[in-house]
Amino acid sequence: MNCSIRFPSLLVIATFVALSPLRSDETRDLLLVAGQSNAVGFDAPAAELPADPSDETILFWWRCGDPPPDQHDSLGGGGWTNLCPQPLGQPLTRESAAAAKPPHPDAKRQYGNFAKAGGGFGPEITFARSLAAAAPLPLAVLKVAFSGTSVARDWGPTLQDPDGACYRALVDEYRKAIAAAKSEGITLRPRALVWVQGESDATAEHAPRYEDNLRAMLERLRRDLEAPDLVLLLGVNTRFGNGKNPHMPAVIAAQKAVAEALPDCAYVDTSGAETLPPSHTHFTAAGTLEIGKRYAEALRLEEGSPAR
Repeated sequence: MNCSIRFPSLLVIATFVALSPLRSDETRDLLLVAGQSNAVGFDAPAAELPADPSDETILFWWRCGDPPPDQHDSLGGGGWTNLCPQPLGQPLTRESAAAAKPPHPDAKRQYGNFAKAGGGFGPEITFARSLAAAAPLPLAVLKVAFSGTSVARDWGPTLQDPDGACYRALVDEYRKAIAAAKSEGITLRPRALVWVQGESDATAEHAPRYEDNLRAMLERLRRDLEAPDLVLLLGVNTRFGNGKNPHMPAVIAAQKAVAEALPDCAYVDTSGAETLPPSHTHFTAAGTLEIGKRYAEALRLEEGSPAR
């Protein structure tokens, strides 16, 4: 089910054009997906994704993996393709990173993009599928997500390199994706952000500042993307830590507070979506499919609600 990520020959290009939903002189709603491992879909194997013909009508551009953004990520090949699970990429394992001579500088942060060699998928799948089924408007999805990342360290827009690298990657991929679509005569209209993150901020150091950090990041993102009306949908694996992480309630409360404070912003409750035992760190394939649907429903409710 993995989609092609590079187009090295005319034959492949011709096949892509025949199958691609690209059509000149059209406008598509752009859906953004970002965050950490549950946005990546670490424990949602590609083999467990049910097929859906609507995927061929939805444009897809992705970059996902481990922090910081690097050559080990799973990439969409620098071009638009159709909605699909993502391949593993070329991640370092903890063992190979530690054994590198000299030691790899990112050894402590290379966990592997997906748990299975066949790759995986995140909530972008049922988020886009649900919206396409409800209203057959042309859609495009941009996914930029990195496992094990915090707003405090990785997504802060004002942090200095190497910190803040994930935020810069999101903005950079957005600009490249917009330009590539424009070159094909397609205008992308930013509609919503699916944000699945917060587990790595559930620490004694980061949790007290998560509300301020998250709000500042989201406000800056709207400015940097020149998308002041971008709907922001915020969620986290509420079961992270298997109910034993004392800082998760603060992270959840922070997301709810940001959703109340910012216009066109909503908290998405993921409680009850299936997670993988024994740690319950990640959603399973079924859980990932479920939360994608919840984000789609939250978007429909937010867009149908009166302006605050």
